[in-house]
Amino acid sequence: MDTEISDQNTQSTDSDPATELRDFVAKLMQSSDLESVASEIDVLQSIYGDHAIHLRRSSPGSPRSGIPNHSSSTLGAIRYEVSLNLPSHEDISIRILVSIPPTYPASSPPQLQLLSRYIGAFGVDSSLFGSILRTFISVSGVEWTPESVCVFDGLQNVLERCEAWYEDKLNKETAGELLREDAHTRNHTLVEPDEPFESSSTTDEKDRVPLDTALPANIKIVEAEPIVDRKSVFIGRACRISDPSQVPLVLNHLMSERHISRAAHPIINAWRCQVGSVLHQDNDDDGETAAGSRLAHLLSILEINNVLVVVTRWFGGIHLGPDRFKHINHAARNALELGGFLDQTDESRGSGRNAGKGRKR
Repeated sequence: MDTEISDQNTQSTDSDPATELRDFVAKLMQSSDLESVASEIDVLQSIYGDHAIHLRRSSPGSPRSGIPNHSSSTLGAIRYEVSLNLPSHEDISIRILVSIPPTYPASSPPQLQLLSRYIGAFGVDSSLFGSILRTFISVSGVEWTPESVCVFDGLQNVLERCEAWYEDKLNKETAGELLREDAHTRNHTLVEPDEPFESSSTTDEKDRVPLDTALPANIKIVEAEPIVDRKSVFIGRACRISDPSQVPLVLNHLMSERHISRAAHPIINAWRCQVGSVLHQDNDDDGETAAGSRLAHLLSILEINNVLVVVTRWFGGIHLGPDRFKHINHAARNALELGGFLDQTDESRGSGRNAGKGRKR
């Protein structure tokens, strides 16, 4: 029968969890078979803090509650709970149950189980629970070799996976909020069709869409799916143009949408347009230094003409460094691909990649 070493309801009344843990480690040290387990727990306590580890037991009379002077193979599993904070989100904590079998570390790995049902505001799904249970038996987990202690490596691996899972949930939530706000803005006309335009300095005038920002009838803008990284969101858009004079009309149309105009960098753009034998081209960083020229370089190496590509970036409060340029280029390329501007030699592959990747407006 497995032996759980601590339960808050059965803890000693004259010692706190940290003292109880140290006493238990001292008892384990009395058995040569359990010295490595004892040393590992002692190291974990020194790394994570006195109150991060809680021993567990199923009943006050469990075999582990006494001094372990018998062979470890005759005793049940040692179990303890570890509470850890996510590295980049110190206000978010998780609880992990560590189960040490009697044959660890000689011939069996430990087992880790996520006890937290929620990470932050998000309910944990079965896939994350399952992946943590398979930490030491999965190729994507932690490699274990006999005679090697490995709980620390396993806990760090769990922390990384939980943080990645939490970040993914946050990113999807952020993207969803932006898209919902975008849809809400599009569904509410900011100017009444029959309302005469009057010059005014009132706040209401700022929310009106000027009549000359309507998108030309022959222009169709394609919009790629958002790219989200550390709460920053990048959306690429592209459209076919036949004359340079259409560029400011398209940009004005985009800037007339409050959702876009409120972004940190609403209309990073580049365009190329062939008129007769003359190639016209230009770009604009829109405050993101060198971003426009990078988009222009992308159009140049792809040899795409008669196209305007625009990337909008909402800043999430965390600086991305050079990664922001990678996302800007990827957002632009996704829009170009969605709009059919990239040559697709393999039509089946092209249609598969475009499916569900964005929307046309």
